[in-house]
Amino acid sequence: MAQPNDGSGRAPVAIVRPTTSVTSGPAVTQKLVSASVAFGDLLKGTFGPNGLDKMMYKTSGDTAVTNDGAKIVAELLVKHPAAKAFVQLAESQENACGDGVTGCLILASELMREAGRLLEKGLHPLLLVEGYQAALQTTLETLDLRVDTISPTEIERLVWVAKTAMTGTSAESGGEHLARCVVNAAQTVAGESQGVLHVRTQDVRMTKKGVGSLADTELVQGLILERRFELDRMPRHLPSGRVAVLSCPIAVEQSSRESEIEISSPDQWAAFMDAEEALLNKKAEQILSTGATVVVCAEEIDARILHTLVDAGLFVLGGLERSGAEDVAKASSARMIDHLDDLEVDTLGYFVSMRVETLEGDEARRERVHLDFGPNAGIATVDVGGGDGVASEEIIRGLYDALCSVTSAMETGEVLLGGGTLYIAASLAVKDAAEERSGRERLAMEAFARALESIPSTLISNSGNDQLDRLLELRAQHRQGHSEFGVTQTGLCGPIVDAWASAETLAHALEAACDTACGLLRVDQVISARGD
Repeated sequence: MAQPNDGSGRAPVAIVRPTTSVTSGPAVTQKLVSASVAFGDLLKGTFGPNGLDKMMYKTSGDTAVTNDGAKIVAELLVKHPAAKAFVQLAESQENACGDGVTGCLILASELMREAGRLLEKGLHPLLLVEGYQAALQTTLETLDLRVDTISPTEIERLVWVAKTAMTGTSAESGGEHLARCVVNAAQTVAGESQGVLHVRTQDVRMTKKGVGSLADTELVQGLILERRFELDRMPRHLPSGRVAVLSCPIAVEQSSRESEIEISSPDQWAAFMDAEEALLNKKAEQILSTGATVVVCAEEIDARILHTLVDAGLFVLGGLERSGAEDVAKASSARMIDHLDDLEVDTLGYFVSMRVETLEGDEARRERVHLDFGPNAGIATVDVGGGDGVASEEIIRGLYDALCSVTSAMETGEVLLGGGTLYIAASLAVKDAAEERSGRERLAMEAFARALESIPSTLISNSGNDQLDRLLELRAQHRQGHSEFGVTQTGLCGPIVDAWASAETLAHALEAACDTACGLLRVDQVISARGD
């Protein structure tokens, strides 16, 4: 980019690299729309209960098979600016809601496709943006009218939400069993703060059992710790009792400086050893006197103290990561002790049961500690049965989507019928609102309505049915007042009964998709330093 020659013979002033390319006018629209449409077409085949998977082959040689939109987008190496905007959109939806990424990206892609057609006909981009924002407002009003309120304790409704989120993923084969595990996990970690319900998805852990089948998946109202035990004679099962959590080493304290002790006789040596033994016995007695039956320590435990505690029937875990010890303290309501002298009865926590599960792995024996702290644990673990490979990872992704949907439904208390019912109802509402407009922005509103219909259209297409016939049937049913009609699991038009989604997730997806499309439509020039 340079200033034109002013006739004085001087060379033009260059302000960018010679390799820089500048694209303006209709070519900008073509580049942005083409990339957006390609991104949407890439994900359409994975959407809905009949969506198929993508195999991602990485540069490292590893492969991943998934139909999770967030996972696919995260694995792609994109370089186009519009595609990068869609990657950011996916990250925004995933971080905010944990679910609904694929539908969000498909809607944004269709909004750009429709915008491209109108821009080619000469419609001004700002009129498009105005029309899209007006249509979004109508869509959100329709969403509010269709919201169904539920209680955080309505287990059956929440199970429907979980099953809907898992539909189309590998976790779907687990059916109601996995859905109930997810709902019970969310109920376990739910808590109130200043009268407001909060459910932290970070407090729900998911582990891979590595053996059995998906039907062997179980919920532990507490933690599963996989450790190799130093002593095989430690108890394998304990009933309810008290747990002590320590963050200090249970051993003889070492000097921070090098020192020497001069011993001139065997008696002195014996006295020295006796003093050390007495010190260790005192530390062991401090723990035993509290009545704790499980001891968890984030530092080392002297072997002699370990033997003494185990001989007394205690279960002892030493060398645990500090985060693991903090989890045990949180779940058991114990106080984490930084110095053994501070250990008292009132600093202990409670556990409901402890059992050790021994599994034979390919390389060595695995030992897993199941610590159950009851329904008020505040931490839950979903132990996923099956092999320890990419299949289990895909199942865990499906369970995480379901957990986020259930969490959102519990916190907001608002759910919506699935099967594309919202999108077809909102599309009709936007068309009616557009009829009241006299300006060109009504063209953009009608385009927004067509983009909304892409969601039920994709559900129909992925099931192998005719898009046009089914979509016309859906419109007719909603015009006749049958607002519960949508796309069933077989891809036909019918009443939706047990498919429910979080209203917050759908609302965020609509707003984020519209904002991204409007942001791209405001671009009138693409300046590339690489020249492509």
